[in-house]
Amino acid sequence: MVIDHIGIVVKSIEEGISYWEKVFGYKQMTEIVINTRQKVKVVFLMKENSLIVKLIEPTDETSPIYRIARKGGGLHHLAFRCKEISEEITRLKSLGLRVITNPQPGEAFENNQIAFLLGDQALNIELIDTDKKAKRIIH
Repeated sequence: MVIDHIGIVVKSIEEGISYWEKVFGYKQMTEIVINTRQKVKVVFLMKENSLIVKLIEPTDETSPIYRIARKGGGLHHLAFRCKEISEEITRLKSLGLRVITNPQPGEAFENNQIAFLLGDQALNIELIDTDKKAKRIIH
């Protein structure tokens, strides 16, 4: 597994993009994508020789990240890219990690499978098995 991106909860995607551009020099890499299953809007940002950042905004009050955003947002997850999600979930479960979200299509990843697990130190982990990012505007 390798780290693919970090996920940051924000109150507003547009304000988050502006902040990351001004403060850290990141550029918007994709269009904003609505993930209907997770009830969030996401956008990927990139900077040469740095990790990809995914900003996440809740779409409504039923979103799992709504309370986090209301409190100001912050680090939400580390995303790891692996070869096969099902095999990696089995391995991680055997090591004591807990599945939060079973594999499902991720709209921000051209509907390739994503899953979420909870590890030690309350680490929220997203697993993906693709490097695709939907609706890229920078390649």
